[in-house]
Amino acid sequence: MLRSLAILMASAGLLSACHDPAGGAGGGVREQIRAVGSSTVFPFTTAVAEQFVNANPNYRSPIIEATGTGAGMKLFCSGVGAQYPDIENASRRMKASEYALCRKNGVDKVVEIQIGVDGLALGESKRGSRMALSVREIYLAIAANPDGKPNRARTWADINPALPTTPIVVYGPPSTSGTRDSLTELIMTPGCDQNPANKALKAVDEDRHKDRCTRIREDGAYVDAGENDNLIVQKLGANPDAVGIFGYSFLEENLDTLAGIPIDGVEPTYDTIASFAYPGARPLYIYVKSAHMRAIPGLKEFVAEYAGAWNPGGSLARRGLIAATPDVRAANVAVASALTPLDPAVLK
Repeated sequence: MLRSLAILMASAGLLSACHDPAGGAGGGVREQIRAVGSSTVFPFTTAVAEQFVNANPNYRSPIIEATGTGAGMKLFCSGVGAQYPDIENASRRMKASEYALCRKNGVDKVVEIQIGVDGLALGESKRGSRMALSVREIYLAIAANPDGKPNRARTWADINPALPTTPIVVYGPPSTSGTRDSLTELIMTPGCDQNPANKALKAVDEDRHKDRCTRIREDGAYVDAGENDNLIVQKLGANPDAVGIFGYSFLEENLDTLAGIPIDGVEPTYDTIASFAYPGARPLYIYVKSAHMRAIPGLKEFVAEYAGAWNPGGSLARRGLIAATPDVRAANVAVASALTPLDPAVLK
């Protein structure tokens, strides 16, 4: 019988009872695995936790927290010990600056595992305008200073006369979210750099280029909808003229009411994301602390459960995860088995 899964939005102070992986310096003991991070990866880690509990009834149910990738990285890299998470769910790769924070706080030998692929999807209500957009149009719609000028666009037709005259209302992720980072990296910056002047600016003033290409407008056209992607889905139901930005799995689960918006002529589908033909395709990760591996009961078994679930047709595919290519899956099965630490030289 399936035991109930402990999915708690709580502080680390609520945890209790397992040997402190920091040898007593971690401030207490804890019995169950704790994961923090991405709301996009949250449902996949939750599904693995359910399987883990069924397969290992002697272990307590893991605690899974949807904090957003950025906030989760700060928690994960804060130290070693029972009050710090064991796993970070991430909808983007760890940054070099985040790894430096980990090292500063004694967190080394971090294991990076790519669990699959996701699409940064744009969607709208099926009662909406059924738009198709380019990365350039998305950038012009939501950038604070597109091409270095304050954003005055109020309707989609202001961006392109061929688009609807409906107001620009985009529900999207907050700044702490890995999905927001993916939005600026995969959509906004390429759209910005289609203007040669913007692309040239990066070589002479990287800070101005970043401000021009990635800062999102704050005048109400872009609405920070928080870390809960399901809330964006609900908002699109209430406002059929709005556009939402979320992980592909949330679109796939709601295709009865939502339609994906093609970007540069490519529909967000399983196949276009798996092949990276879709501009919003991105890898998903979990990060695991080697220092907690022996101290937290079941952590090694949990990682192994993940590696057994991400194949095509597997349990995570049924939850909306897009399988990585066979070579990527094989490489990450090897990492999950040997718990090979990440080489920080690959990070940016």
